[in-house]
Amino acid sequence: MNFEPIITCAVTGAGDTTGKHPGVPVTPKEIADAAIEAAKAGAAVAHIHVRDPETGKGSRDLGLFKEVVDRVRSSDTDVVVNLTAGMGGDWVPSEDDPAMPGPGTDMIGPEERLAHVKENLPEICSLDCGTLNFGNGNEIYISTPPYLRKMAELTKEWGVKPELEVFDLGHIRFAKAMVAEGLIADPPMFQICLGIPWGADQDVDTMKVMKDQLPAGASWASFGISRMQMPMAAVAVAMGGNVRVGLEDNIYLDRGVLASNGQLVERAVEIIQRMGATPATPGQARQKLGLRGA
Repeated sequence: MNFEPIITCAVTGAGDTTGKHPGVPVTPKEIADAAIEAAKAGAAVAHIHVRDPETGKGSRDLGLFKEVVDRVRSSDTDVVVNLTAGMGGDWVPSEDDPAMPGPGTDMIGPEERLAHVKENLPEICSLDCGTLNFGNGNEIYISTPPYLRKMAELTKEWGVKPELEVFDLGHIRFAKAMVAEGLIADPPMFQICLGIPWGADQDVDTMKVMKDQLPAGASWASFGISRMQMPMAAVAVAMGGNVRVGLEDNIYLDRGVLASNGQLVERAVEIIQRMGATPATPGQARQKLGLRGA
């Protein structure tokens, strides 16, 4: 049991959710306001993607990231900034020639995937620790060992804590290799990602199996998607971990009731408190995670 869990709110993501929920934040101001709203509701960490303000699609535009981070930092609300570094690994084979990229491909190298991290120096950035089939189409997310080692090396040099996102046991195995190679500063920080097609399933047994494979002394959190967001949050706390909620992973508060990020955080806070625990503050999260300047 974790009696002082850290709540992360993933406020927008890059998925195709804007057409399903008008409250998904899109513009830099909306995304920054969502991070601030989540912090005021009890989140210690805001996990941030950006979106093209015109189309709503996920973006890796440096100017958009800078505007969001500047807005959050200039507010009077304390929250740990966690920027995604998962953009730029999408590969969709061409229907005419599978050896060539087709529409939807966005593939760049490790330095470019981290350009916005270098510019903004958040306290945390995500690091997706392996390649994965996404959904039932031809899209795959590619994150190779050389790319990951280079990204780990750069984040360590900059003093940014990598959140090691693991979608399957093989991802944990590789992340542990990077820890053993000295590429990840202590304590390593893991995010066990459950329910994404086709990664690990979202159930108690799967979370325990993955948690049990983490290196000694690691900090960890886990999340489920859609209707399993809150059940997996409760399981993570009971197993000694931290939690993640937010509109990136789930757009509903209750069946048929669309949520805001603040409402999802408030629901997580309620669950945590009913379990006899108290959510960590941003300052406590910095100490627990060994973040820069803590």
